[in-house]
Amino acid sequence: MRSVQVYQELFSTHLSSLGFEKEPIGLYEPISYIMQLGGKRMRPVLALMACEVAGKDPISALGAATAVELFHNFTLLHDDIMDEATLRRGQQTVNQKWDVNTGILSGDALLVTAYQQLNSYDDALFSVLTKLLSETALLVCEGQQYDVDFETRDNVSMDEYIHMIRLKTAVLLGCALRMGALVGQASVDIADRLYDFGVNLGIAFQLQDDLLDAFGDPKTFGKKVGGDIIENKKTILYHLTRAHATAKDLADFEQLMSSTSQDEDQKIKDVKAIYESTDARRRTTEQVMTYTKNALDALNQSSLADSQLAYFTAFAEELMVRTK
Repeated sequence: MRSVQVYQELFSTHLSSLGFEKEPIGLYEPISYIMQLGGKRMRPVLALMACEVAGKDPISALGAATAVELFHNFTLLHDDIMDEATLRRGQQTVNQKWDVNTGILSGDALLVTAYQQLNSYDDALFSVLTKLLSETALLVCEGQQYDVDFETRDNVSMDEYIHMIRLKTAVLLGCALRMGALVGQASVDIADRLYDFGVNLGIAFQLQDDLLDAFGDPKTFGKKVGGDIIENKKTILYHLTRAHATAKDLADFEQLMSSTSQDEDQKIKDVKAIYESTDARRRTTEQVMTYTKNALDALNQSSLADSQLAYFTAFAEELMVRTK
């Protein structure tokens, strides 16, 4: 197994060879822009890792890894439009730097380009990979719709929230690992265990993202800290606060989270104070640890070698202590 940095460099070199600098500039320049913003590239890295775990050269999984990463960035373009977001990875969003129409069209082009990355595989593998990506893409759309629906619902349960982030975020990590495993011709057992690892890790990742959105360092987080609070999003912190708040805290909290006219900075400060008083911050950290453990338990039930398990364990633990 190689270091994460080596996988990242391998993928970055391949990505730079795709060449988005072409006509019409209005379509491709925004694509080049968002892809150059970087990010953790954890999805393509996981695809390459899974392929090598299966015994194949990770280079053979570059097409699948690129398909997943391009699809992921397509979802970010459209997500930013729906959220009217202004920052992505510390830089202007495409819809802010250009406009909404550009974000929609460039996102659509990214989606098509993602599927084109699978054309290099033989017909049998192409069929399996395309089916998997399509099934995953539909689940992601379902998750996004749940997220939109939850904004206007007052009775969203924590189980419903976890199901939403499983669809919107986690299944794509599982998809990346399964695609890498399929390219590497892994056994069904290993492919299934890697998928379960990715899904649970994806849930843990999103819960950690919820935590960082409220308590992260603005210098490293890359987005406006407190954005979920301003948008009245029902994150894991919201659910844990409601479950453990005193009557007074709950009344204050519900008033704050239904407000659209209060000063934003003051609202963020007041909501975070309630998160602290109800111990929601600590409880969220415990949830992150629980889903990370679930991810590692899935791998421990596989036939992977101890050295391979240790490598995935280190990857998961490093991801969960991130600051951005």
